[in-house]
Amino acid sequence: MTNFIPIFPLGIVVYPGEKLNLHIFEPRYRQLIKECFEAGKPFGIPAVINDRLAEMGTLVQVLEISKTYEDGKMDIKTEGIRVFKILEVVQELPDKLYSGAIVNYPQNITRGSSSLMKKILMGIREIHKHLNVEKEFPRPDDELVSYDVAHHAGLSLEEEYTILEFMQELHRQEFLKRHLVKVLPVLKEMESLKGKIKLNGHFKNLGGLNIKSKDS
Repeated sequence: MTNFIPIFPLGIVVYPGEKLNLHIFEPRYRQLIKECFEAGKPFGIPAVINDRLAEMGTLVQVLEISKTYEDGKMDIKTEGIRVFKILEVVQELPDKLYSGAIVNYPQNITRGSSSLMKKILMGIREIHKHLNVEKEFPRPDDELVSYDVAHHAGLSLEEEYTILEFMQELHRQEFLKRHLVKVLPVLKEMESLKGKIKLNGHFKNLGGLNIKSKDS
């Protein structure tokens, strides 16, 4: 399916199912949000990577305008719906301050591996333990998918976007697994180094090497 949507490019990656709170201050996006909310229509958030508009993004629905300020700025609550791919950007629209895009919606296979997901969750929680971070996920472990946990795995923006590009859950899971295999040893080494630094300057109870001469 191909259709036209208004777009709100941002330097973030939004995933389907993600709840996102935004502060809207630019006039063009205040117009976009007001119109979408009143019409009950979604808009697109394509990712901006290295100051360039990426071709993939996520369609989002405005759930609530939480607050409207005297100067017209807004606080809103949104939720990601589905991934889209930009076919053409429409820079100028009649009587609109914002831009739009013609997009399609690639088939997204959401079924993955439950055993692989368990390993991913274990790895993410180990990262959080090393960083002293506490995180509760939105659903029980057996209902979680890659989109639910990717923001909490220590990915760069480019890596988060790669997750968005994959149209199969199994591919997203494999990418997260490889990332965790790479990152966890680095964190453990940092923990070890931190322990050594803390010991420096303290009295150490160490046994000496017993070197015996050949004659003894």
